[in-house]
Amino acid sequence: MGARRRRTGHDWKLLAESCTALLERLPELVDEHMRQLAEHSPVYGEFLPYDQQWREAQDAMRIGIETISAPRDSPRRDLEYAEDAGRRRAQQGLPLELLVHAYRSAGYLVWDALLEAATGKEPERLGVLMRSATMVWSAVDAQAATATESYLATEMELRRRTDERLQALLDALLEGQEAPGLAARAAAGLDLPERGPYAVVVLRSERREPLRRPVEGAGLRFVWRMRADCEVGVVALGPGQGLDGVARALDGRCSGPGGISPVVAGLAELGRARRLAELALRTCPPDASAVVRLDQRMPTALVVSQPELASRLVADVFGALLELEPPDRAVLLETLDAWLSCEGSAGRAAGRLYCHRNTVFNRLRRLEQLTSRSLARPRDLIEMTLALDAYRLAGVGG
Repeated sequence: MGARRRRTGHDWKLLAESCTALLERLPELVDEHMRQLAEHSPVYGEFLPYDQQWREAQDAMRIGIETISAPRDSPRRDLEYAEDAGRRRAQQGLPLELLVHAYRSAGYLVWDALLEAATGKEPERLGVLMRSATMVWSAVDAQAATATESYLATEMELRRRTDERLQALLDALLEGQEAPGLAARAAAGLDLPERGPYAVVVLRSERREPLRRPVEGAGLRFVWRMRADCEVGVVALGPGQGLDGVARALDGRCSGPGGISPVVAGLAELGRARRLAELALRTCPPDASAVVRLDQRMPTALVVSQPELASRLVADVFGALLELEPPDRAVLLETLDAWLSCEGSAGRAAGRLYCHRNTVFNRLRRLEQLTSRSLARPRDLIEMTLALDAYRLAGVGG
């Protein structure tokens, strides 16, 4: 073992002498390294000035050469430098494969220079180099791996920051904030037109089953934003696209309930569109599964947007009805809802309710008596329809 230690120490001394001699040639090695990188890809010359690249390459190669001959228990300065280099290159935007290639290229250059210096001299020095080959290339591999890991971590952090910045811009637009250049910055960051037709979709978030969100297609592009109480989608409409296309794109992919806003003219109007989409969502009963359009639910939207007036409407129209026992009240209101859904057809309503059509007529007559209104009079019919919506959607009347 003693002889082995002496031989190892002697080998280390010869290797250190070879590395010291190589450091004297460092400027010409850096020049050759820079030439090879430029020959491999012109991108190297696009992300940093030549002089700065040269200095950083010189530092990396010097530290790498010193590491080869350093005692085994020495701090790994080469790995510290590689970690810092990986972080810088990710921030500068150099492709990762070019970073790794630069490390490999420098490793080959240093190794070839060491072999060239030993060739033709004492055979012992060449033998030492060959016995050190595994150690040298393990060092190069570790440097490249460390730089790669640092690069990827930095890239992920930069992407997270970018995503957060874009989400903040989108949130500001959806909240209706007004700031100079806000819409323009969001348009550039999200790659969306600042002006142009947009709609907003709001989905109730308490539904937990997996949903397949549309991203783009049929001339539409969706940008989704998750919030604490809902999920919001900004829809950029292509030429000739309207809300029918939005509804078709959502059908089968989003189980709802949800609301679709009217079309607005640009990103700056997303706040208003979001409020209108939320209003459309409020017209959906708790057990609904559809995504509905506000422009097709306007009367109901008027009711839910005025809770105080809705409460008064329910009390005025359904006052006596609300005094009934809950089961009796539920039967009458269910019958009215079915009759309205069936466009005033007692026969179709009876089929939906699994009863005789005369039963439907009897229930409707009793409803008219309790409300002092006639379903044959248009104004009374409107009041009863809106009162039913208010009772079921606005949480008023009992």
